[in-house]
Amino acid sequence: MTIRPIRELGDPVLRTPADEVRSFDKELAALVRDLEDTVADPGRAGVAAPQIGVGLRAFSYNVDGRIGHVVNPRIVELSEETQDGDEGCLSIPGLWAPTVRAMHAVVEGFDVHGEPVRLEGTGLMARALQHEVDHLDGKVFLDRLTGDARKAALRALRDRG
Repeated sequence: MTIRPIRELGDPVLRTPADEVRSFDKELAALVRDLEDTVADPGRAGVAAPQIGVGLRAFSYNVDGRIGHVVNPRIVELSEETQDGDEGCLSIPGLWAPTVRAMHAVVEGFDVHGEPVRLEGTGLMARALQHEVDHLDGKVFLDRLTGDARKAALRALRDRG
């Protein structure tokens, strides 16, 4: 079991769009194992490859006791209904802010063997899917904040040095 260290805000890998996975090989299998081992740590809903320093489009999730992964994910559907709950990020420890996300999301991609997968979720799973795809696009949840929530979050980051 390999739990990889999480890269924190300020590391350029978190702000760089990840590359498509082109080879479904033993290196990808090792990355997916590491992602799933890393997300299995208690309190973690998702981990994207850039968060462990790998610039490839893959993430793992751990929601409601279900652990899995998606390679080369694309969001293909978002509900118009939204949720506005506190969101945090392993790469920005200790900071939580009200973040608007779609209540339901559908992602399509591939498994570690290159077989097509479709994953959909509501509530926390929808939030995790959107959050992890953002990581693969070089974004963090702070980029989704607006108004007073954004000001408060950025102030909290500045204040902690």
